[in-house]
Amino acid sequence: MKKYILKRVLISLLTLLAILLVLFLLLSFMPGSPFNDEKLTEAQKIALYAKYGLDQPFFIRFIKYVMAMMKGDLGVSYVINKNKPVAEMLAGPLVLSIRIGARGMLLGTAVGLLLGIAAALNHNSWVDSLCSVVSIVGVSVPSYVFALLLAYYVGFKLGWLPVLYSSKAVAKSMIGPMIALAMSPMASVSRFTRSEMIDVLNSDYVQLVQAKGVRQNNLILHHALRNTLIPIITIMGPILVNLLTGSMVVEKVFGVPGIGTLMVTAIGSNDYNVVIMCAFVYSAMYIVMMLIIDILYGVIDPRIRVAKGD
Repeated sequence: MKKYILKRVLISLLTLLAILLVLFLLLSFMPGSPFNDEKLTEAQKIALYAKYGLDQPFFIRFIKYVMAMMKGDLGVSYVINKNKPVAEMLAGPLVLSIRIGARGMLLGTAVGLLLGIAAALNHNSWVDSLCSVVSIVGVSVPSYVFALLLAYYVGFKLGWLPVLYSSKAVAKSMIGPMIALAMSPMASVSRFTRSEMIDVLNSDYVQLVQAKGVRQNNLILHHALRNTLIPIITIMGPILVNLLTGSMVVEKVFGVPGIGTLMVTAIGSNDYNVVIMCAFVYSAMYIVMMLIIDILYGVIDPRIRVAKGD
């Protein structure tokens, strides 16, 4: 097991290094400059490039950045908050985005499980059809569309929720983004739960348990649901990616000062260090989640470790 975990961790670290290299490469081809102020002369721009080391060759800048990053130095902002450490700029927005994203993920997963179980237990009935329609809508409609609908109808028309994020009402301000982000996980989990639950309920061992007279609630909780959750765990990584990518636009719709809003602002102003770290944080969160899921899957099903050479 230790060899299996060590191998997955090493692969994850190499993947993150490759992502950082790609980010650097993409930003080197990005049009424009962090120093687009018309008041700056060419000599001043050259001096600024030299000051921040942007005039050095690509690989030298990349190696220096990686070395500084390992020491906790993520660089400074060139435009948004001049000379302010990027680590300080990321702290608040990152915590806020994680709080909203985690709640959206938990809400979507919980509701998706309930819908999937209800659909499977009422297979080929109107309940199954209704749950399937809700799942299809959740998958088909982008999260930012739900965000716009919630902001307009629930926020503006009904006045139940703040239209824009307010630091004076943080709890209420999180409800709209949380529901919008929960729609995609809810739909995906619901579809997979329904499909897997139907297969499990029709399996031989479940029918044997039913023949022994086990109560329906115990049958679902201790036999059917437990085996249904194993394949669902494997899709949590891709679900999380969809949630993270959608969070950028959702945060912008609700005016949430999260990492998604910060990244959009940084891209618009060519603030290189902020763009790199925002994108890297998104990638790191995805890689870490996939690593956790991979390890959990290996713990749940030892055959995975054997198949991968542990």
